[in-house]
This record gives sequence, structure tokens and C-alpha cells, in this order.
Amino acid sequence: MSQMSQAGKARAPLSRERVIRTAVAVADEKGSAALTMRAIAEPLGVEAMSLYHHVAGREDILDGMVDAVFAEIDLPPRDTDWRSAMRHRADSARAAIRRHPWAVALMDSRTRPGPATLRHHDAVIGALRGAGFSVPMAAHAVSLIDSYLYGFVLQELSLPFKGGAELEEVATAILNDMPADAYPHLTELATEHALKPGYDYADEFPYGLTLILEALHPDEPRTPPA
Repeated sequence: MSQMSQAGKARAPLSRERVIRTAVAVADEKGSAALTMRAIAEPLGVEAMSLYHHVAGREDILDGMVDAVFAEIDLPPRDTDWRSAMRHRADSARAAIRRHPWAVALMDSRTRPGPATLRHHDAVIGALRGAGFSVPMAAHAVSLIDSYLYGFVLQELSLPFKGGAELEEVATAILNDMPADAYPHLTELATEHALKPGYDYADEFPYGLTLILEALHPDEPRTPPA
């Protein structure tokens, strides 16, 4: 990069959008625990105090970061049935959270949600209400779908392998370390399912999501067990 382009980059005006975008990049690389004002200011080429001209502090930055992630998630499409719309939105949300692993612990924690966050939740509820869900049933559906979505991604991100080759290596090592015949059901699941050619843990997500969506019905309010 030439000195002129470097100077131009250095002179790029600081803004709230740049601060938030940089904070997201820092968290993507190092995790949200490493997100200090100094850590955000460094790649911007400014002093930490300069950030306060554009953000109120770390909590304000976190609000903006969460809103930026919600902005990446597709809203439920309006030109399809509600189950397809919820599936599309869940798939998009999972992809966004996988891009930003720090986000899953923060997405429902903000007391000052931004416009993208509010627009997202309003659209999800609106899609369910438009399909005939009552207000309570829409609330039940959102809670159920999102609990599965966030929980699956948390588990997915914490797995000690990525891809089939690493899975085979990890699973084989575990099987080899287990006493022979001590855990027959774990052995069976590993050898007859997880270690079969073509197995991908990611395929578990649409299976579970389908069960949830097929169990939800706008015209059948469910009474929780006593």
C-alpha cells in the first residue's frame, strides 16, 4: 500500500459505524472478553478516548454490535408459508451467529435494542401473527424456536472437531480409550452413525427444527402440564 493510500486510510473520519464495525472484527478474532476501548481504538489508529465522541462506552458498543448481527439475519420471507419463513430465518440466524460466535450470549441481553434488533423481532412475531397465531402462541413459538436455535449453535461451536476428518480422529481416539464393552450404546452410536461416511453434525439442525415447526399449530393452543 502506498504512503498516499495509507495516509488516506488514516484520515478516514471516525464514526459510530466504524467503531462498531471494528469492535465486531475484534470480537470475531479474540472474543468479547477482549473487547476493551483500547483494543477497539488500536486498529482504528486512534486513542481510546477518541471513541467517546461517537459511543457512550462499552455497553453502547455492545448494543451496536448486537444490532449489527441482527442486521445480517434475513427477515422471514412474506411470500411463503409460515413454516418455510421460520426455517429460512432460523437458517440465516444460525449462519450469522456462526460468523460471530460471541454474539449468542449477548443477543437477548440488551436493554437498549437497536433498530435492526427491533425490526427483526417484530417481523418474526408478525409472520406468526399473520399465520393465525394468537399473541400467547406466537410468544410460545418464538421462545421454543430460539431456545433450540441458540442452544444448538452453542453446542455446535463447542464441539472439539470441525468436519468429518476431525470428527473421525476425535471419535476414534475416544473409542480407543474406552474400556472394551463398557459403554455399548456410545460405541454403537459412534460406529453406526457418527462415523458413517457422509455424516455431518450440522445435519442435526434441520432435523430438530423440522420437529419443532411441525409440532407448532396456530389453531391449537397447548396447555402446559400441571
